Amino acid sequence: MSRFGVRLGLAAAACALAGLVEPPSGRAQEAVDDFRQNCFSCHTIGGGALTGPDLKDVSKRRTQDWATRFLLGPRRMIESGDSDAVKLRDEFRGVVMPDIAGMTPARAEALLRLIDAESKVEKSKFRGLSLIDRPLLPADAAAGRELFLGRVRLRNGAPSCISCHSVGGEGRVFGGGALGPDLTEASARLGGAKALAAWLMSPLTPLMKPVFQRQPLHESEILPLVAFLQQAAETQRPAGPQSRLPFLIAGIGGGVFFLVAFDSVWKGRLRSVRRRMVDQSRLPEGRDE
Repeated sequence: MSRFGVRLGLAAAACALAGLVEPPSGRAQEAVDDFRQNCFSCHTIGGGALTGPDLKDVSKRRTQDWATRFLLGPRRMIESGDSDAVKLRDEFRGVVMPDIAGMTPARAEALLRLIDAESKVEKSKFRGLSLIDRPLLPADAAAGRELFLGRVRLRNGAPSCISCHSVGGEGRVFGGGALGPDLTEASARLGGAKALAAWLMSPLTPLMKPVFQRQPLHESEILPLVAFLQQAAETQRPAGPQSRLPFLIAGIGGGVFFLVAFDSVWKGRLRSVRRRMVDQSRLPEGRDE
């Protein structure tokens, strides 16, 4: 084989190998996306605790083996009685970290490498939202109420909050939706305004996650919604069973209306059929109308 042929063969082999091996930058970006989608709603790196602990320098507090096992199955670790996992649960108001779908040892190690790298920089990109650093104003809460009730559409096209949730006495005549929980005390449950803001940026519940991954809340909508929910927590009580009474009344009333309407139509139809039968019975025999 000529020298040119050898070089051509080596070049082809190098290209084939490059196609099989994913570049490091690609793997690093996957870890960034993974953290943003599955961790950032509850954790910061250097921004303080939210619903879960601040992960800055977590490798100094936990061994890699422990952290990897925890990422692979947080609930399983707690149920096994692991003392550190149970302590974390108790420290954060009984909140149990949800299992991350499809988590593997390789993904867990990539996330831990990302956390180590971000812990070493002065300001991590995951230090948290700065938009909650200023005081929340009544005007913010008023704007958030319009967004929550759907009077102002969410910029990326997601459904309004009230389609699935309620807040105290807010809402239309029939109140809010019942698919999701009442959000009057959401801020307290999650651990404050910053934790609530982080959750809204990347909700993790099975129903919300698919929707808001495709149509996330715009950053400009987060602060007003947080302000509205904070105000609701201070001034309102969670909606009780009586908030569903209008649905019951409307359902019973609608059912009665349709029964009456059906009865009326059916009686008219029955009379018209009977009238034809009576008229035919009065005709002389042998004649047919």
